[in-house]
Amino acid sequence: MAELSYRPWRDGDDLALREIWGDADYAAAGQFRTALAPEQDAKPWRRTIVAMDQGIPVAAGVVYSTTLHPQRLWAYVEVTRDHRRAGVGATLLTMLRREADGALAAGLLSTTALRSKVAPGTPGAEFAQAMGLFVLQRNRVVEVRPSALNLPVFGEGTEAEAEARVQDLATGSVELSDVVGRYYEAVNRWDPTGVLTPGMVQRMFLDELTGAHGALVLRAEAASAFGNTVAASKKGRIEAFAVSYSQGSLTPDAAESASEVFLGVEPKLEHDTAVQAVYDLLALITHQYPVLLELDDSMEAVAAVVNPMIEVGAAVLRGGETLVVGE
Repeated sequence: MAELSYRPWRDGDDLALREIWGDADYAAAGQFRTALAPEQDAKPWRRTIVAMDQGIPVAAGVVYSTTLHPQRLWAYVEVTRDHRRAGVGATLLTMLRREADGALAAGLLSTTALRSKVAPGTPGAEFAQAMGLFVLQRNRVVEVRPSALNLPVFGEGTEAEAEARVQDLATGSVELSDVVGRYYEAVNRWDPTGVLTPGMVQRMFLDELTGAHGALVLRAEAASAFGNTVAASKKGRIEAFAVSYSQGSLTPDAAESASEVFLGVEPKLEHDTAVQAVYDLLALITHQYPVLLELDDSMEAVAAVVNPMIEVGAAVLRGGETLVVGE
């Protein structure tokens, strides 16, 4: 192999590299490929470097910032198969680190710590480990099959009690935005977001552009501020929520009838109460149809319900596991 040269990203590199790379090794790699783009200093800050072998692009790496998780930069390196294990990836990552160091010194960045996503057992996972990145989080896409959980009974089982506990909410609801934002902050303490404003929560999770088209919430039993002898005048607070999205956006091999759902809980709930709330709401939304959940291990209440379902086949993994690795 001739000595390689390195240069910044140019228009047309994506077509040349995808032709020589072929299909991505795992889903996250395919997503990262879309981040390979010309450098920029404005948010998001980005640098992309291409390795050339006799004038032909054979590898590329990118590092870039994000507003949502500001304490680390995303990094991705991909090398064509016949150039791997020759130091090309390590050289690219070293060059990207130098770019980040320079941007930090110039005041364009506030961090140089890196993170990435890999699939277990792939060359990407081996490379990340060799570069000193450790596992921060495990992510899975799970399809929950219909009628796997027993439907909940609220109170005496009357229609009025059920309607008081389970309600449709508009995705523009301030109440929904509040609990969704606080839940996302809570389950991402391993890679902090900072405080999410209602506007940010709307744009990320609840806006029409995200594909959100409905929300169902499970409320606590309403209680009166004047004791049990006085009728409750306010709705119970939200204990769990399920936001549904356009079908098929999480993974290409999921069943067409399975709707993507973001399922979460009020983060202030005690663990057992949170698990029960997840169970009840998941039972309701999967009574007739399957759903797709994106599940991080940090989503403890959801994992406590779904993991046993995976063990008995009531839920199945779609697309394998993804590991978030970082420093």
